[in-house]
Amino acid sequence: MLARRVILAWGAAAILLLQTGCWSSKEIENLSVYVGVGLDVAERNEFEQSIDAQGGHYPKKNLVTATVQIVPGSGGSTKKESGSSAPSGQTFLNEQLTGDSLFQIFRQFAVRRSRPLIGHHLKVIVVSDQLARKYGMDQLLDFILRDNDIRPSTLIVVSHGKANQTLSSKDPSEVPAFYLRGLMQNSYRTNKILKPMSLAKLDAKMQSNSSFMLQNVLTSDSEHKLSGAGVFNGKTKKLIGTLNQTDLEGISWITGTARAGPLKTYDPRTGQTIVYEIHSSESKIIPTIRNGEVSFHVKMKTGGQFMEDWSIADNKPTEKNMKHLQQWFEEEADKQINEVIQKLQKEIRADVVGFGDQVRIKYPRQWKKLKDNWDETFAEARITYDFKLNLEGYGSITE
Repeated sequence: MLARRVILAWGAAAILLLQTGCWSSKEIENLSVYVGVGLDVAERNEFEQSIDAQGGHYPKKNLVTATVQIVPGSGGSTKKESGSSAPSGQTFLNEQLTGDSLFQIFRQFAVRRSRPLIGHHLKVIVVSDQLARKYGMDQLLDFILRDNDIRPSTLIVVSHGKANQTLSSKDPSEVPAFYLRGLMQNSYRTNKILKPMSLAKLDAKMQSNSSFMLQNVLTSDSEHKLSGAGVFNGKTKKLIGTLNQTDLEGISWITGTARAGPLKTYDPRTGQTIVYEIHSSESKIIPTIRNGEVSFHVKMKTGGQFMEDWSIADNKPTEKNMKHLQQWFEEEADKQINEVIQKLQKEIRADVVGFGDQVRIKYPRQWKKLKDNWDETFAEARITYDFKLNLEGYGSITE
């Protein structure tokens, strides 16, 4: 019995010796975990200017200012360090550096923070519209796309104004990077929010030279709102135009991605508000090529219910009233669709909806000739459509 115990003890000891360990690990208390990145046109803060004046500069051009948002639990606390911005009681701190290489900027933080940055938990990247008009997204995000520390699920948005302001908050208990990511997950509640664009999806768009959209964020007094989208050219990867909230509603009909949210119009008899709630939508884009000319027909339909009525008119669920309501809501959706098609074709001249994908699928040979200048072809293509709205009910109101 004793011999067996000795053998088991030696066996257990031998097994322990064969186990691998985290010999190269670094404790999180010794790292600065950043969850948000903001990219702006270069603007050195007072700290950088003072350090440069003392001879602390290094060879670089001032092209971009990067803001990193560091969260509590990393670096021991959110104690304010030189050149950072962390008001008293804030649960995060923002630090900025300026240069002409994001990789160099991120490594430069090592000479001013006792605990180096780590990007495993990066949630969102905010690029200012001003910077996005000057440089392509492939240039700005090249280092980030190559960095194995950063997850490809990180989301990208464009800010109307400074990105560092988008990473600010009046609520000391709120981490703006988490807040922004949470806002973008609300697309299941309204058709005014784009499906979140991750690094992985954006990289695929840029590799295919397809024009694309990024969700736009507006900021006022450190409060934020998602509103519309920025449109980026597939060749230059630069910001070339913007879409408003109504435009995104029109795009959701064309792409069949509208799953929730209101469609509001006005009763022509009274001028009062009437509202339809979206339950579902479907879309089919049908391309045609004849004699070298490209055209499209889009079939769209939606189902939902009559949800709100400010009108004093008789809108009881009779067959006649149902037809009137469907017609008025269809006319409003038709207006949204027509306006966004006109804007994409005549003003922005970029296909961010996916018309080109349907040509590629149905006409693969012709697509090879069209793809290099697809946006120009799309801008001249004839687009027709029909939209059908099915009013399924009147909410919970009963007679």
